[in-house]
Amino acid sequence: MSKGGKAKKQADGEHLVASNRRAFHDYHVIEQYEAGIQLVGTEVKSLRDGQCQLLASYARVDEHSPVVWLHSVLIPEYRNAGPAFQHEPQRKRKLLLHKREIESIRKALNEKGTTLVPLKVYFKQGRAKVAIAVCRGKRKADKREDMKTRDSKREIDRYSKGR
Repeated sequence: MSKGGKAKKQADGEHLVASNRRAFHDYHVIEQYEAGIQLVGTEVKSLRDGQCQLLASYARVDEHSPVVWLHSVLIPEYRNAGPAFQHEPQRKRKLLLHKREIESIRKALNEKGTTLVPLKVYFKQGRAKVAIAVCRGKRKADKREDMKTRDSKREIDRYSKGR
């Protein structure tokens, strides 16, 4: 999660604003999607300043229409705008996806134990995007196994670097 400062430039032309590293710790990522976000002007300016928090956020597919909503994403108010132009920091935001993608997400979410989690917010060619993923929760044993493999990989890299 970005604490402040400007968005960080990635090697592939993307400007990373915020990432949800906790999601990779708590969930198995099954399938990823890239979606646009419907924002107001001060939200875009706040994102360009690197202000965003994804920690407790999630996404939901609307039951009655083909729309995906992003909930609990904190985009703080833009400090250089006047009080008349400010946005609500934790409002739900519409995600822009194709209908076939929304139907595929809806089918995946019908399985037991799956959820829709945002992974990162970034700018791509000047447009705000969010990477969302259909995920399944990890158990404690899975988390321990991941930690063991990460530690063993780190140990092997450390040993091979010394040779």
